[in-house]
Amino acid sequence: MLSAGVTPVTAAKAYRLLKSIMATAVDDGLIRRNPCRIKGASVEKSPERPLLTISQVYAQVYALADTVDRRYRALILLACFCGLRWGELAGLQRADIDCDPRTIRIARQLCEVPGRPPFLAPPKSDAGKRTVSMPSMIVADVSAHLDAFTMPEAEALVFTSPHGKPLRHPNFRRGVWYPALAATGLDVHFHDLRHTGNQLTADAGANLRELMERMGHSSSRAALIYLHSTSDRQRQLADTVAVRVQAELSNPDKTATNRVARVWHDGESADGRKP
Repeated sequence: MLSAGVTPVTAAKAYRLLKSIMATAVDDGLIRRNPCRIKGASVEKSPERPLLTISQVYAQVYALADTVDRRYRALILLACFCGLRWGELAGLQRADIDCDPRTIRIARQLCEVPGRPPFLAPPKSDAGKRTVSMPSMIVADVSAHLDAFTMPEAEALVFTSPHGKPLRHPNFRRGVWYPALAATGLDVHFHDLRHTGNQLTADAGANLRELMERMGHSSSRAALIYLHSTSDRQRQLADTVAVRVQAELSNPDKTATNRVARVWHDGESADGRKP
């Protein structure tokens, strides 16, 4: 696979699947031993992808949204600010979106397999079936898209081609995404939008469980891939701690605990000794 130009990540996933199949064959008594014995061949080593900051989100994500055809504007905004996968976006139906409570129900994904038309299927795990809240600033864009580009039937696909057909990822990349990158001078993958949205949610204070539920991941290992401890975030955490400690130390309620804390904070004990 590697010699044919397949990426190492895809090859690792294929090898892991093959190894699992062979392990089942061993358990069923069909073969004596698992032939997949290359150490580390099933381990993915995904390269680190770019992570957009808040300022870059507004400068770059909205630049992409402003550049593409209007029928794809909401697609880009939802990918970033709701952290949705491509297949989840392509599989959305009108009944899945409710703009009043700002919710999106993820109940299926659009799958693309070589040699057959696109088809709808359940998410790849039970955790993938979820309800995601939309940030208020994109609701108007989503509502406008539904009015302009989505058929009125409840099961109508939200995002389609100009001919009303299900979206095909290769066609979208060639006809929409790559021209938008060229026009804006950016170098990002479509999946980087989800990556960035998940990081924004984490920086907003979401805990691991909340991130897993929003992202549709069933394991903490998968969710942790999207958590990055940036220097700005570290400074923010340190500043938050400082503010809370200073507020406690300046509390007029002179409890014993506060008096001891103030002594140590000032650097000198009651009898003049250095702590």
